[in-house]
Amino acid sequence: MARQRRRATAPSGDAVSTQRFTIDASVFVNAFNPHEAGHAASLEFLAAVHRQAVPVIIPSLAAVEIASAVARAADDTDGALGYVNAVMALPYLSVVQLTGPLSRLAATLAATHRLRGADAIYAAVARRYGTTLVSRDREQRARGGEAVDCRTPETAFR
Repeated sequence: MARQRRRATAPSGDAVSTQRFTIDASVFVNAFNPHEAGHAASLEFLAAVHRQAVPVIIPSLAAVEIASAVARAADDTDGALGYVNAVMALPYLSVVQLTGPLSRLAATLAATHRLRGADAIYAAVARRYGTTLVSRDREQRARGGEAVDCRTPETAFR
């Protein structure tokens, strides 16, 4: 189960926010790779989340997806594992396991909204924990957006 987190200050600094995110691996990978479109926005989003100590709840699957994508793109095992370890050590991050009830919710969301398997897991985490799902994946945002609040890094704090 996700750990309780303190309330974070909103990016504007004007108010207290109860915003919480589930961040898809696509955002972490995009922030890692300066050659990808959207890199700067993903990096700034993650920096804002870090500055504001906004709680992030992700499925354990994210570590595998991040490591795989970074290692394949950069052809760098050590770099990929180092990045995953840094992501997983973030102080505001809670990692949830795929339990029986969470997998049944993911299956329901996958079947109902025609989501790919991994996308359904992120949507299930967002649904279960009441978070905003942030993704670079257009299909995940379109289909997952029918089930949960789903945004890009550029629009996540709006």
